[in-house]
Amino acid sequence: MRTPKTKERVVITGTGIVCPLDNDVEAFWASILSGRSGINRTTIFDASTFPTTFDAEVKNYDFRVHVRRPQLHAAASRGSGFGTGAAAQACRQAGIDIETPEPADGIDRTRMGVYLGAGEGAMDHETFFACIFAGWDPHRQTMASEPCTRLAFTRMTAAYELEQEPNMAAAHVALLAGARGPSRSCLTACAASTQAVGEAMMLIRRGDADVMIAGGAHSMIHPLGVTGFSRLTALSRRNDSIETASRPFSGSRDGFILGEGAAILILESLTSARQRGVPILAELVGYGSSSDAFRVTDMHEEGRGAVQAMRAALADAGLTVQDIDYISTHGTSTQENDSIETLAIKAVFQERSRQVPASSVKSMLGHLIGAAGAAELITCVLAIRDNIVPPTMNLHDPDPKLDLDYVPNVPRKMPVNVVMKESFGFGGQNNVVIVKRFT
Repeated sequence: MRTPKTKERVVITGTGIVCPLDNDVEAFWASILSGRSGINRTTIFDASTFPTTFDAEVKNYDFRVHVRRPQLHAAASRGSGFGTGAAAQACRQAGIDIETPEPADGIDRTRMGVYLGAGEGAMDHETFFACIFAGWDPHRQTMASEPCTRLAFTRMTAAYELEQEPNMAAAHVALLAGARGPSRSCLTACAASTQAVGEAMMLIRRGDADVMIAGGAHSMIHPLGVTGFSRLTALSRRNDSIETASRPFSGSRDGFILGEGAAILILESLTSARQRGVPILAELVGYGSSSDAFRVTDMHEEGRGAVQAMRAALADAGLTVQDIDYISTHGTSTQENDSIETLAIKAVFQERSRQVPASSVKSMLGHLIGAAGAAELITCVLAIRDNIVPPTMNLHDPDPKLDLDYVPNVPRKMPVNVVMKESFGFGGQNNVVIVKRFT
């Protein structure tokens, strides 16, 4: 990994979240520590005929309560709406003025950027399929474009269709904060928001920005999204016990639970944070990224990409495994991820692998896909603040082949100063960040 000639220290000054457990960081953290589940029956669409009839949905959320000019975001997709609310929370905590033509927070807007791991917007499925059927001739078994297009022009909305683009969440956040600096979007599956945070940190380090609004926003809870994961047999089918269906590292795990939401962190150069006099929550010190270069949907059997990303993050931070107090795992509750992630941790941490707590909050939160890593990184910041490690819930029948300390079912009070956050995505994308107590 290239080291800049001058390396700015990068700190975290704000956090915001919209997720299945709550739409406020402190309430979210209280839910995590109490072991509450955010998983319930699917209500966004009728999933009664699907193999999996439950998910982890955002509840009781209206982004308009977070902004003064909701009309500017009226066409926002579900994910973009989540991102806007989470960004508003994070900016307020960091003392960043939003929705004002003359901000007085001391930040040059040309040096404030946005980097989100964000997914595509949800399609208007009813209209889309209506247009398809309008052009289909069942007798000739042919498709005619003219009736399909005619109906599309009468029923589709240009602004809403534009929200299909994955960069739109970042556009809404930039508009909210007036951020005119570097703007980036990535969609590296389940590793996206960890990549966004890591690369945003690199932008600040090398002097391209003073402040970055980084994280992720995503919702794939729609018929096509659920169909895709169902075809991959990646989702749990434990329809008779939905609140305990997410069972990372358990012998009875059978897949992840699809979730949705947004998580945003304000990253800032230490110089900028000190000049503005804002409280510092934690410091980002390491980032590692790799590709398995193996298969599209399978991790390498020896976890080579995960191992490489972990080692790269440690090297970037100038730390060793002896410095890590806690590992926030990817921990999806699939057979493959949990076993290979455990293998990778053992390869990197060696004899210390069983001494370092390694838990998964997806057991309560579900899998937020593009927003997962950033949401879990927020729990790392809070674990450092409160010296407490969140639990892996529903771990009552451990897989005998998985023998690390997964912090089963109960949070653990202990000193937490340095945390490794892991994220691994379809396509073999691996991203790891290291966050530590600021001193």
